[in-house]
Amino acid sequence: MAASSSPLPEVPMELHVANRVKLVESLRQHLSLSSRPVHGYVFLQGGEEKNRYCTDHVELFRQESYFAYLFGVREPGFYGAIDIATGNSTLFAPRLSQEYAVWLGEIKPLTYFKDRYMVSMAFYTDEIVKVLHEQCQQSEQPLLFLLHGLNTDSNLFSKPAEFEGIEKFEADLGSLHPILTECRVLKTDMELAVIQFANDISSEAHVEVMKKARVGMKEYQLESIFLHHTYMFGGCRHCSYTCICATGENSSVLHYGHAAAPNERTLQDGDMALFDMGAEFNFYGSDITCSFPVNGKFTSEQRLIYNAVLDAHNAVISTMKSGVSWVDMHILAEKTVLEALKQGGLLVGDVDNMMIERLGAVFMPHGLGHFLGIDTHDPGGYLKGAERPKEPGLRAIRTSRELLEGMVITVEPGCYFIDALLVPAMESSRTSKFLKSEEISKFRGFGGVRIESDVYVTSNGCVNMTKCPREVHDIEAVMAGAPWPIKKTSIHFEAGYS
Repeated sequence: MAASSSPLPEVPMELHVANRVKLVESLRQHLSLSSRPVHGYVFLQGGEEKNRYCTDHVELFRQESYFAYLFGVREPGFYGAIDIATGNSTLFAPRLSQEYAVWLGEIKPLTYFKDRYMVSMAFYTDEIVKVLHEQCQQSEQPLLFLLHGLNTDSNLFSKPAEFEGIEKFEADLGSLHPILTECRVLKTDMELAVIQFANDISSEAHVEVMKKARVGMKEYQLESIFLHHTYMFGGCRHCSYTCICATGENSSVLHYGHAAAPNERTLQDGDMALFDMGAEFNFYGSDITCSFPVNGKFTSEQRLIYNAVLDAHNAVISTMKSGVSWVDMHILAEKTVLEALKQGGLLVGDVDNMMIERLGAVFMPHGLGHFLGIDTHDPGGYLKGAERPKEPGLRAIRTSRELLEGMVITVEPGCYFIDALLVPAMESSRTSKFLKSEEISKFRGFGGVRIESDVYVTSNGCVNMTKCPREVHDIEAVMAGAPWPIKKTSIHFEAGYS
């Protein structure tokens, strides 16, 4: 059994304390600039356990992301409050019956939650109204800043807290969400350390998958190798998302692996594999895609498409830094892929004209990448009032922002042969002139290639946190049994944030 080169770090609760401090400072600044009194409570409701439909099967709980960001609480049924004036934080725990002790274990005292999660006070959820009214320094009703806002990746709204007696408070539903979301966009050093560990263990797991891949295996068998490694050696009980384990023509299905396509194909000689998998550690995730030939040797056709995508991946990473437009990075990736396809004999004509006709979207219909953190698609991609591009391909971009130091974003260019896009392009007078149909027909059924790394932005460049083999010769060597020297990251946690 392979051992991990990444020792399991102990994540200090100071990480979440720092997140609360960061939010309070940002909210105070907002209130001062708005000439509003600096008082009230940030008030969030944590996640609840859910049963599977009408059964008594309780699904594995994972904390609501904003609540996890601020409090780090792993248990369900909690509420949390932060006093904006003082910075004091309070957790409200569910009051459990004695039956809990029989079936689910020890009932922890409130002091346990106060100490474990490094909050100022802890009470029960049935004391929310009484406690907050007693703590309030104002004569009027206490003000609650509740979480309500649009997630531009899912198009769903965050859920503001609900509890019995909430009508006894004044509520602000508009201020918190954009400020808290922007806090999540810019990572602290402690957050980066956790994301780095998730990348280290996931990179190792991807290498294990490459080493063990054999013709005749099932896609789900390789998925299980990844899940085993990240849990066995990284303590990662959760994945960041449902694993995409696509081979052959399945690798052109962008979100393969869902319930109707459950990673069950048998690997065939000559297939390309596209494995998009990432582990979650202490709420923070990774999102990594590796593409490789299942038999361990690239054909000339596979090498052409793979290197086109790798060139785009490397071009973006070498150009990224604070102040660079993410839309420009997407365009750079598209253009790099098109130039490689032209050089490889699949396209003809002027690449700039191809870009005008949005030919890049035929081969890469998804966006170049997305913010990453506590959620795989971390929020904050589109600020209020920001315009989403409307052109094919560009409208799939998950952020149109300029990069800022401290952002973590995925770089995941791809090149796919999707009949639903290729056929209309070959029939259109605007794009068919660029397509050498006889050459492209050789790639029908090829599937696709995606290469995805997790990158954080610095003032003068960026740092690639992902440590998988990327060059063709490295992938072939690893699949033939050569060791892959993933350099172990020394993870240091320091109180405070940057």
